[in-house]
Amino acid sequence: MNMNHYRPVILADQRVVSDFELDPLTRKISIKILQGHEQGNKGMVDTLRQNLQQRLGVPVEIPLALMNHLVKLVRDDNEVITVTLAAGNDINEDGKAASYQAIDAEPGDHTDAHVGLAIDIGTTTVVVYLVNMVNGDIIAKASDYNGQIKLGDDILSRIMAAREEKGLKELQTLIVNTLNALIKQACLEADLKPQAISGVCIGANTTMVHLCLGLDPGSICRAPYRPAVNNAGIFCAGEIGLAVHPLAPIYCLPSIGSYIGGDVLAGILVSGMHKQEEVSLLVDIGTNGEFILGNQEWLVGCAGAAGPALEGGVTEWGIRAEQGAVDQVSIDSEHHVRYTTIDNAPARGICGSGLIDSLAELFLNGLINRAARFTDGRERFTIVPAGESATGKEIFISQKDINSLMRTKGAVNAALEVLMESVGCQWEEIAKFYAAGAFGQYLPIESAITIGLYPDLPREQMLRLGNSSGEGARQVLLSHSKRQEIEEIAGKITYFEMNASSSFMDKYGGSRFLPHTNMDLFPSVKEKLAVRQRGLC
Repeated sequence: MNMNHYRPVILADQRVVSDFELDPLTRKISIKILQGHEQGNKGMVDTLRQNLQQRLGVPVEIPLALMNHLVKLVRDDNEVITVTLAAGNDINEDGKAASYQAIDAEPGDHTDAHVGLAIDIGTTTVVVYLVNMVNGDIIAKASDYNGQIKLGDDILSRIMAAREEKGLKELQTLIVNTLNALIKQACLEADLKPQAISGVCIGANTTMVHLCLGLDPGSICRAPYRPAVNNAGIFCAGEIGLAVHPLAPIYCLPSIGSYIGGDVLAGILVSGMHKQEEVSLLVDIGTNGEFILGNQEWLVGCAGAAGPALEGGVTEWGIRAEQGAVDQVSIDSEHHVRYTTIDNAPARGICGSGLIDSLAELFLNGLINRAARFTDGRERFTIVPAGESATGKEIFISQKDINSLMRTKGAVNAALEVLMESVGCQWEEIAKFYAAGAFGQYLPIESAITIGLYPDLPREQMLRLGNSSGEGARQVLLSHSKRQEIEEIAGKITYFEMNASSSFMDKYGGSRFLPHTNMDLFPSVKEKLAVRQRGLC
């Protein structure tokens, strides 16, 4: 097979992801049509099938629905036709597709017009990427809120809404409608018809995959916490109503258990931590928090509720990261506040990064104590005065908001401590810390360490992966060897169920202090506090 070689990708932290051979989920192959005397009396479809099988080296199926169309193309005296083929479920030992099925045919050579779709379905935000499957480039992108928010901000609310068939159907319709609107938007930008999209790969958590496919997610939140499916295999886009080629194959990145989804496995794939000798930690804090620890020999993981407060769904002035959201906050020794907003628009609320900054700055300036209580008895602190806000009302962080943030922070701390202790790993053994997911890309690392949300590790070891779910989906869309690799990752992870951990609540109570009950775990924070205190003297 004559295949292109994929160029390395530069992620947000400017690290190079290892390159790989392009071998996408679908193939476009041009075929020169034999004249009648050259073809003999062999059937036209048989001749085409034989040609394709010789080119690919694996069996090729031509469905009955496509046969008449192929015959017409041959009879219309086309010199060349292009056949689009979708890979089957099985992968050979060499990391190639074990079979293909023809899904479309068109007159002429259109092998250079080969487009696929990589999707990241987050609980809050959905992103689609149009991908040139000839060279691997992203040619258009679109994003929006997940329409399922209508029935609940968090995963548990949506699982409850899906308990009835009507609710499950509505949730599926909402996400498919969100995806179709984004596909239309991206295709307009790229001047393409959605029908031209011939293959799709989806990265998402386990619940989002279930709801997108219309599968009952009820068992995800009930003991023994077993989902309906971890790897749905390949199916046709038309089966769920996705507005691309109806026979386009869809592959969802696999999950393990109920709470370590394909989005997290994508982070492992993109980081390469599963190939490294040293031990690494991957943290993906979104609506839920997922944590993976390990190296090339072993991987362990756990997950738990984490992010609603960080994503603006719980705090009084919390909003998502959108125009007018306060995203950076600093407080000086005189307690004057400086802030920035997304797009420099008038402030409408505070997003997650702004909330983390606010909590850290309040702590460093002595406005709240280690128990995260205001030291002067007040109930709130103003971040944006009323005269500067878009609403004409002051934007503040209250004691109630801080309590919500501390519950989230405590849950993350406790999960990480249980995970580390479960394998007998010490913090100094961590060689790399990967912040995965869109939230991790913008979370202020110094502030996250100051409040104890992130461990106090050398900063050069802390790397942002950006939207690793979308990038992982893109890589798997483009390479069967990457699909094989992520399935091998799924089979390698040992999952710790936090719901069954007796020590989790003990750890949780101890971690609801700033930055932690054990200050020796955060030497840089101790130094910051000492410097600030010296400056006040």
